[in-house]
Amino acid sequence: MLSTNSSPSSTRRGSKALADRSRFADEAMQFAPQLFGTALRMTRKRADAEDLVQETMLKAFRSYASFESGTNLRAWLFRILTNTFINSYRAKQSRPLESELGELDDLYLYKRLPELAAHTQMQSAEDEIFDLFTDDEVKRALEDLPEAYLLPVLLADVQDFSYQEIADMLDVPIGTVMSRLHRGRKALQKALVEFAEERGLIDVNAK
Repeated sequence: MLSTNSSPSSTRRGSKALADRSRFADEAMQFAPQLFGTALRMTRKRADAEDLVQETMLKAFRSYASFESGTNLRAWLFRILTNTFINSYRAKQSRPLESELGELDDLYLYKRLPELAAHTQMQSAEDEIFDLFTDDEVKRALEDLPEAYLLPVLLADVQDFSYQEIADMLDVPIGTVMSRLHRGRKALQKALVEFAEERGLIDVNAK
């Protein structure tokens, strides 16, 4: 006759599984808003972003027992998010993977700071300059970036990951991350200057 009692080892495994679920909820779910914000910029559609975060969390939960406690959980989750987007969602996007951005001047935005500063309370504060742009303008400038440049800009400038962490997430060399980030930032600056020109904050005919 088979016993209906659980063995000590199965009981321990069950207790560990419950502990893992509880720990995942406590530690991983706090990053869900950040993951969703980045997913929304990646996919440009709320429904796709929600699906991407849900899939990310499911993959993370299934692998959570193998996560090394004490390491960077946030970076681990964003790596899963980025890989899931690249492998599962990229084919759905209309955004080009690569794009020839042409010759963009270094520090495109900052060359126009004196003109933009005239519209701020503090003439030399760069943070004040960015306050001139609406959230929609910054969002549009970001979302218009080709994917190859968007991902490094999002991960570095919005989520504040290091070059090495981004290289690990995208599975590319650090030099590639730096190059794409540099060009992505220049393209973003150019777009913001164009918004400023449209609103009359910069003289279009100024040299």
